[in-house]
Amino acid sequence: MTSTVEKKEHNMVRFTITVPKDEFKNALMSAYRKNVKRFSVPGFRKGKVPYPIVVNYYGEGVLYEDALGFAVDPAYREALEEHDIKPFSSPELDVLEIGGDNGLVFTVDVAVKPEVTLGEYKGITAYRPPVEVTDEDLERDIERERKKVARLVPVTDRPIEKGDTVNIDYEGFKDEVAFAGGKGADYDLKIGSNTFIPGFEDGLIGKEVGGEYELNITFPEEYHEKSLAGQPVIFKVKVNNITTEELPDVDDEFVKDISEFDTLEEYKADLYERLLKAANASADAEFEDNLLAQLVEDSEIDIPHVMIHDEIDRIVDEQRNQMRYQGIELEQYLQYMGTSLDSFKMQLHDTAQKRIKSRLVIDKIVTTENFDATDEEVEAEIKSMANMYGMDEEKFRESFAADFDYIKETIKNNKAVTFLRENGIATDEKPQDEADENIAEDIDNVEVELEEESAD
Repeated sequence: MTSTVEKKEHNMVRFTITVPKDEFKNALMSAYRKNVKRFSVPGFRKGKVPYPIVVNYYGEGVLYEDALGFAVDPAYREALEEHDIKPFSSPELDVLEIGGDNGLVFTVDVAVKPEVTLGEYKGITAYRPPVEVTDEDLERDIERERKKVARLVPVTDRPIEKGDTVNIDYEGFKDEVAFAGGKGADYDLKIGSNTFIPGFEDGLIGKEVGGEYELNITFPEEYHEKSLAGQPVIFKVKVNNITTEELPDVDDEFVKDISEFDTLEEYKADLYERLLKAANASADAEFEDNLLAQLVEDSEIDIPHVMIHDEIDRIVDEQRNQMRYQGIELEQYLQYMGTSLDSFKMQLHDTAQKRIKSRLVIDKIVTTENFDATDEEVEAEIKSMANMYGMDEEKFRESFAADFDYIKETIKNNKAVTFLRENGIATDEKPQDEADENIAEDIDNVEVELEEESAD
């Protein structure tokens, strides 16, 4: 194998790689052995056709696709090592010449690490939201704790009220015909949760235990099932029972039940400190994001298009996996939004570019400030991650041994971000463009809408 490398514009390089005919013939033979069982030639048993006969009968080209798989990757890796180049994108292959008599000649275009000209990264002024813990914050958190230990008690002396949980049997009819997905039995519904379509829960308010009722409901115009969208229907509902939450009093006994403290005063003091710590951590995170965004804006980086395309694919995969985890397919989201995958990717261009630039800027700070990860820091991070995953430390080491370099990089990057924050200047004056929405928030909102509809 021989190779040359040529620097292109926008931080791209082009390898021209030649695989001699003897080496490429070995790749052809490997492709033949991989596929021999599927070749059928008159006069030969299937799977026993000799190589020369296969080439003569089918043509050598029938083996090229797999032969490229055997020849290109090792030759490309050897060229990277020979020229000491670390790729920063997926390779783009172009075959110039191929054949058993001539060998293989191909080019590979790949991005290399872009040079970063940092802007001034010390003393950047950026927005940090003001931090305040109010009495309302304390009461809201205490109320959540009350709800966690609340008891559901049966209601027999009054009709349904908002906030009650009712157990119902129900069935929906359109034009006196039951429709698919409109039936349920022994279903617990919290009144006011907006789990069902508008009007259903409100229609139950004032109804009695044991009663059977008909609710006249009209489906929303934008309902996902088109045959029901905007249509009037009747739900026949039987109320089996009513329960309501019985919340404990907020006193010393309540505090003893939910915490290690003996008095409400002690609990509130600790809660205040915890909320203040969380609020400061959130404010610091936003401050860091704003500092980094400002530095990215002030730095010069020439990002190859292929790196952006790779990052877009990575974001799409992340969103796909996240949606699947929540029971929603990306295609379902795109259909709901009335767009295509290609249009979705185009919307991600700026997001992908900013993510790449942010990583490169942080990496440049690491290099400039000579940040490193000590053995002690790596050990501490491993213990922390093992604890987070609920794994034995030694088993974590065995399972994630290949990721230790990533752990080191994470530690160094965190030092760079902390350095940026500690040398930044915080202001509580909010920029005018803070109201701009990002696509991740849009996706989250659509996910919520789809989940609510799937529950109807």
